[in-house]
Amino acid sequence: MRKYMKFKKFDIVEDYSDHYYSKSKSSSGQPPINWAKKIQDEWRILERNLPDLIFVRVYEGRMDLLRAVIIGVDGTPYSDGLFFFDICFPKNYPKDPPQVYYHSGGLRINPNLYANGTVCLSLLNTWRGNRDEKWSPAISTMLQVLVSIQGMILNAKPYFNEPGYEALSGSVNGEAHSLQYNQQILITSLKTMVYTIKKPPKNFEDLVIGHFRDRATGIVTKCKDYYMKGMGDKYSIDVRDKTGYSLKLRKEVKAYMKTLVAAFKHIGGVYDDLDDYVPLDNENNTDNALQKKKKNIIQKILPCFDFE
Repeated sequence: MRKYMKFKKFDIVEDYSDHYYSKSKSSSGQPPINWAKKIQDEWRILERNLPDLIFVRVYEGRMDLLRAVIIGVDGTPYSDGLFFFDICFPKNYPKDPPQVYYHSGGLRINPNLYANGTVCLSLLNTWRGNRDEKWSPAISTMLQVLVSIQGMILNAKPYFNEPGYEALSGSVNGEAHSLQYNQQILITSLKTMVYTIKKPPKNFEDLVIGHFRDRATGIVTKCKDYYMKGMGDKYSIDVRDKTGYSLKLRKEVKAYMKTLVAAFKHIGGVYDDLDDYVPLDNENNTDNALQKKKKNIIQKILPCFDFE
């Protein structure tokens, strides 16, 4: 946890063996004279200006490679998740934009992030967009790419990232489908957490373990809230159970919470009893974990009183 608390936003490291582009030929041959200088300029920009929730590692022996992680922002279905991206600067950079690969674990969590690792973004020239949204060698930077992924892709309503769907934003039908999509993404985001815990990318192990040790109780508490209250949106089109919340969401969150708790326990840490937050199969209590804690407290207090 000390290493986690001291984890730098930007650092230069050595081991790039698990980097997606480690075997690429981008570093072979002689790059243009200004290439190395441009990469070093990018490093300085990142070191000085990285926003909260983005961490970057670059490689002393491979200037063409970079790895970044973006922490999911509160208020989005990606909240508390860790999303890793491997970047490669081509030999003709910055004439051409960087190549970006998303560590998906085979999961599709966003219309712009594919299960095969493809990242669709106008700034990367991997998606159509207006001219001012495209990569511009004179002004575009790696920092812009990361901030765009954080703000434009991993946002609160990713459903509207899908081409043609943005026009539905604000409509009853559009918001209903957006909520349904967020419910699906919530489960996928939890699966991504477990995948990342089991296989943390090199040079980020301390961040991964520390992050989830630090936030485990909060994450499981949120899952419990989702189970009890749904996503609290009037637009839901899912089948509702007797509580009035999405039946599908309740079942899926409940089914995956045990796996999530087991992953958190695997990395250690000091928690409240996380199992108390997992809904029981026959649970009728609106807050089983809280009631159980109250019962334990009462049992501890009663022997202190003399009823004679």
